[in-house]
Amino acid sequence: MDLSTLDTLEPPVQRKVGLFGGSFDPPHLAHMALAQHAIDRLELDELRVVPSGQAWYKKSSETHRLHRLAMVKLCFAQWPQVIVDDREILREGPSYTIDSLRELSTEHTNCRWYLIIGEDQARSFETWREWSEIVQLAQLVVAKRPDLDISVPDMAGWHNQATHTAVELDFPMMDISATSVRAALAQHRPVFQWLSPAVIDYIHRHNLYRTT
Repeated sequence: MDLSTLDTLEPPVQRKVGLFGGSFDPPHLAHMALAQHAIDRLELDELRVVPSGQAWYKKSSETHRLHRLAMVKLCFAQWPQVIVDDREILREGPSYTIDSLRELSTEHTNCRWYLIIGEDQARSFETWREWSEIVQLAQLVVAKRPDLDISVPDMAGWHNQATHTAVELDFPMMDISATSVRAALAQHRPVFQWLSPAVIDYIHRHNLYRTT
């Protein structure tokens, strides 16, 4: 290469990568809709869906981590922009977002990270381990819920406003929760309106969420 041309070379364009974590117990259609909404609205090159292992705020998950991982993979099997990242499932001990962000930032140096969290999570964000470093490594994106009332000006108190601003991601209300899905499955009620066919089939084959 002619060294005289080095000064004219443009730096590589950063890839925009979203990070969407959760217990996904089970993963439902609202998770999938939010993933698609984030990809479209944030113009992401890639979305990493990260099922939690042993969440620090829970003693244990109701469903084995490998079952949850398998169901998430089924949800996003045909999505070319989605990578199901198993690092937290495989990590021993409590699972923290900051650890995953540090690892990913080291592994992928030319990425702009977008951490997608729910509005309910936003309310307790200051309890997250090393939250101040999280906002240095990733752009916070909060998926707003119509039944909760929190705004970007209120969220500005989380972090150093001079360098970071939380982004709101307006998301149409979907009356689905993993808790209600688990309750319906335990009572042998239909869940086709909440879960993908592949996940329903997996749950039935492995007899998950049944109490009797």
